[in-house]
Amino acid sequence: MNLSDRPSNGLRILDAFCCAGGAGTGYHRAGFDVTGIDIRPRPNYPYRFVQGDAVEYIRAHGHEYDLIHTSPPCQAGCALTVGTNTAMGWGTAHVDLVAATREAAESTGRPYVIEQPNGRAAVRKDISLCGEMFGLAVLRHRNFELGGWSMPNPTHTRHRGRVRGWRHGEYFDGPYVAAYGSGGGKASISEMQQAMGITWTDVREELTEAIPPAYTELIGRAAARTLTTGPAALAA
Repeated sequence: MNLSDRPSNGLRILDAFCCAGGAGTGYHRAGFDVTGIDIRPRPNYPYRFVQGDAVEYIRAHGHEYDLIHTSPPCQAGCALTVGTNTAMGWGTAHVDLVAATREAAESTGRPYVIEQPNGRAAVRKDISLCGEMFGLAVLRHRNFELGGWSMPNPTHTRHRGRVRGWRHGEYFDGPYVAAYGSGGGKASISEMQQAMGITWTDVREELTEAIPPAYTELIGRAAARTLTTGPAALAA
């Protein structure tokens, strides 16, 4: 990916728990200079990358950024992925870092975003997005807690049909693919790439965990307006 393919708005964002960069790419398209951090090596991450503990990095360096985006591990509170990840051999021990991430972000005094899927994770649903809002071939519902700033919550568009795949021994077709797990009519790697607009990684685990860039491009454009004209700019 060409890092110069979008004009910069002069704002810096920290993309914490960045995985392969689905969220970071949306912010990049919105004009942000993106730095990602993840505990694991992420050779497919298309922007500046730091390997390390995301919560500790936020505490130490979060104040250096204009906005902090976080996608802390969600499997502990998401019923969908617990069984899937076990079947895929990705491990069964999942931690819930939402509270620690929120505390770290708040300690910086910077505006932040915490992203989580539907489930038991304790985040405010200030913004709730799904793929149908952007004409994508994946639903991928995600909730976003906004700290220190706000934006309007878009209307949830009615779904056009079902997610393709097997349910209780019966096969259903539909306009959306299941971008998680494998087998049972789940999406292939190429289908996931096309459905979410993520073409720079072909690692299944990274794709199944990714946020479609369209989500964070919407959030990033709203955040940039707030940072340059609103209360967050005055507090910087």
